[in-house]
Amino acid sequence: MLAFHSDAYSLALPPGHAFPQSKYRLLREYFERDPGFLRMQPAEPASEAELILAHTQDHVDAVLLGRLSAAAQREIGFPWSPQMAERSRRSVGASIMAARAALAEGVAANMAGGTHHAYADRGSGYCVFNDVAVAARLMQTEWHRSHHQLLRVLVIDLDVHQGNGTAAIFRDDASVFTFSMHGAKNFPARKEASDLDVDLPDGCGDAQYLVALDEALAKIWAGYGERLPGLAFYLAGADPHEGDRLGRLKLSTAGMLKRDSLVLTALRERRIPVALSMAGGYGRDLSTTLACQVNTLNEAAHSWWQWQNAHTAAMKECDA
Repeated sequence: MLAFHSDAYSLALPPGHAFPQSKYRLLREYFERDPGFLRMQPAEPASEAELILAHTQDHVDAVLLGRLSAAAQREIGFPWSPQMAERSRRSVGASIMAARAALAEGVAANMAGGTHHAYADRGSGYCVFNDVAVAARLMQTEWHRSHHQLLRVLVIDLDVHQGNGTAAIFRDDASVFTFSMHGAKNFPARKEASDLDVDLPDGCGDAQYLVALDEALAKIWAGYGERLPGLAFYLAGADPHEGDRLGRLKLSTAGMLKRDSLVLTALRERRIPVALSMAGGYGRDLSTTLACQVNTLNEAAHSWWQWQNAHTAAMKECDA
């Protein structure tokens, strides 16, 4: 499975900053030691033209040209630097590349990404650009150009925080269905309206979470009927885990893995290609976050392998 990384571009953060940027490097290094079914590649940067598919020109210029106000930098949570701008472009680029690879191979991943708090006109909550929104709009453009058809997109956001920026960007776009399942009392304080929101209480454990997810997915499939989406984005945040500093939902490691399996199996059974992103993860012990994200990528790679086997079997059947 192709997995794209962008951790070579570091943020210039002050000492004691809460954002755990080292987790991206640690994740890449883990799979360099034990790649399994992963084929890792560095991400190319998203272009300005690609970014403005989902963002205003003013916001793109402010980030790329270093014009972010002090207030805008505080809302994002990062000080501006050339490295911050380049990292943000490459994080979006990784989701673009993962989406293209998913359309070709069934499953692919961005080893970072999931920057769902970024709005069209501003960044927020450690999110500069909205990688999924840009990638979704670009894939729709490319698909229409090559197939002369509309590409319907499904966003499955299981980060513990609501995907408010994504919901706002696609509020009036019927071609993109946004689903967010998150902590009801967690950030952001003011939620946006996704196409489907599931708010969960603090302390929610495995059983309640997995039942809610299963019911939400059933509702989504019923709504689509036979006209299923042609591409899904799965934000597989590690922050619902019981060891997360910010999550508060208290899922076990086994529960997190079952979550990933439910989503990936449902998509694979319906032959819906999926591009994953790692989204949030703020473990009190960072190794806990790393373990969850390793499990997610391994589960995705297993799903990719099953896609390939099914494709090979179908080709043999056609030849016969």
